[in-house]
Amino acid sequence: MKKTVSIIGGGAAAIALAAFLNNQKFEVTIFEKNEALGRKLLVAGKGGFNLTNSEQIESFIERYTPSSFLKKMLFEFTNKDLIDWLYSIGIPTYVGSSKRVFPKEGITPIEVLKAFQTVLIENGVKIEYNKIWTGWGISNNLVFNDKELVESDYNIFALGGGSWKVTGSDGSWLSIFGKKGINTIPFQASNCAYNIVWENDFILKHAGAPLKNISISCLNKKQKGEVVITQFGLEGNAIYALSPEIRSELKKQQKAIIFIDLKPTLSYADIVTKLKKSKFKKTTEILKRELKLSPVQIGLLKTCISKEAFLNIDTLALKIKSLAFDIVNSAELDKSISTVGGVCLSEIDLNFQLNTIENNYCIGEMLDWDAPTGGYLLQACFSMGFGLAQHLNAK
Repeated sequence: MKKTVSIIGGGAAAIALAAFLNNQKFEVTIFEKNEALGRKLLVAGKGGFNLTNSEQIESFIERYTPSSFLKKMLFEFTNKDLIDWLYSIGIPTYVGSSKRVFPKEGITPIEVLKAFQTVLIENGVKIEYNKIWTGWGISNNLVFNDKELVESDYNIFALGGGSWKVTGSDGSWLSIFGKKGINTIPFQASNCAYNIVWENDFILKHAGAPLKNISISCLNKKQKGEVVITQFGLEGNAIYALSPEIRSELKKQQKAIIFIDLKPTLSYADIVTKLKKSKFKKTTEILKRELKLSPVQIGLLKTCISKEAFLNIDTLALKIKSLAFDIVNSAELDKSISTVGGVCLSEIDLNFQLNTIENNYCIGEMLDWDAPTGGYLLQACFSMGFGLAQHLNAK
């Protein structure tokens, strides 16, 4: 007789789990609070549907905080495995800039989601919509919509994090887990905009301008990439990747100091040489012509250092390599791309089973882990779903 599996939530982790569970051993039902699966996948797809990253798996794993948490699952279902699986279900991919992996041009996010749903249907997965999980019953059965009881052999929670409430990821389940004695951490924003108080003249001229081919460092971590100047501060991949370090500093001292290298391809000595040997007389012209700095980069220098420092070659070169800014806050939770917090990792075993409730598991963004944008978030969710499926299939 088949055993029953209830999956609560319909995001990437849930879809992967349901797709890889053995339908000869399990009757699988996904309970989704919305009227469709994968709402957050569709929102993520609006900016370019970044499914994973082609980085070598050994360094790929180091992108996660903590990096050890997902090591086993990522080796079991690597980024290459995901790319191969996507191809097998009719979603060919290509590697874009920064090694990011996207569906081939012309394939929309909704078409990707339809391909996922086709796999689920072929695997015999049942999907029930408008089912809001409201807690455990007396014998740890599931309660939906405050009244409907569901008994199953295995309960898998894939309830999401605390960002993009419009997709259903509102974090409301935290209190239910807390009442059950499961340790949780309030959600915090990650991969989000960070607040810098700009000079009025600077932001009037440069709001919306990109800073390209730069690097940003905070504490002992440096990230190359680009960001965008906004009224609020900075956003973009180069700052998103520093989220753990920025959060740590904000918690300790209510501000985080970042250092922007406007020309990471040149050393300090190279810059000094170019500045001194230039045939141009005006400093602004030298920066444009010799260093190829953009107007917003030059504007940053002018707003952050004195006129005397700007005209001093040695001082100017130092600032080009390390321009300091204070981050005073992060964007609000619901405007972040992802969140950290949720179920403490100490509450689950290596196969994601809750220590205190047998045959109840947690996967996906509802667990307390972090990763930068660039395909790492989705890859982790797919790997967790695959890994748990293999564990249950082997029972």
